[in-house]
Amino acid sequence: MKARVLTLSWLVAAAGIGMLPVCQAQAGVFDDDEARRAIITLRDQFNGFQATATQRIEQNSRAQLDMQNQLEGLRQEVARLRGQNEVLQNELATVQRAQKDFYTDLDGRLKKFEPQQVTVEGQEGLSQPGEKPEYDAALKQFQTGDFKGAGTAFSNFIKKYPQSPYVPLAQYWLGNAMYAQRDYRGSITVLQNMVQAYPTHAKVPDAMIAIANSQFESNQKVAARKTLEQVVAKYPGTEGAQAASNRLKTLK
Repeated sequence: MKARVLTLSWLVAAAGIGMLPVCQAQAGVFDDDEARRAIITLRDQFNGFQATATQRIEQNSRAQLDMQNQLEGLRQEVARLRGQNEVLQNELATVQRAQKDFYTDLDGRLKKFEPQQVTVEGQEGLSQPGEKPEYDAALKQFQTGDFKGAGTAFSNFIKKYPQSPYVPLAQYWLGNAMYAQRDYRGSITVLQNMVQAYPTHAKVPDAMIAIANSQFESNQKVAARKTLEQVVAKYPGTEGAQAASNRLKTLK
């Protein structure tokens, strides 16, 4: 009986010893599968990460390319705007010069219609537009021997521009035009008015000599001599005084 029990115990022990490698082999297979699955999981995760990273890199590259394109577009737009700005500045400068020239020309034209401060034979005053041309036209008539036309022109000038600085000269030539037409009385009146109104005018000595000539021609020899003597006394050393002195020598 004991021998049978020992035999069974030995068989069980042997069986246990024989099953050990099988269990260990099964445990090793289990560990390899876990590791394989872990590797596969890691590989899938890496692949997924790599795909995501690649996608992000591509997205970033596209975004960077878009940004570069936008920057290039902005640079071109800035260049275009700068060009337009330069063109506009040139156009503005051109317009400003044209405007300045226009107003300068307009001012010059307007001045032709405005009174101008002038000095005529020492007589200062405002000259209205048209005065000088009208005076010159009348004087030209006198110089060409049209004494009647000149007298009418000077008379009209005096009436039209009573405050003109050319009035004393107009009166002087009017008096001479009347003398040339033998209107001695009219000549004396006009010239005396001129002498009284403008006693310091440069033409006064000549006007007084012209008065003396009209007085002499109208048989007022005493008055003529007196007028000439006044010229010599008032304007000594002048051409007028010399002319008056010479004229006195011819009076009888």
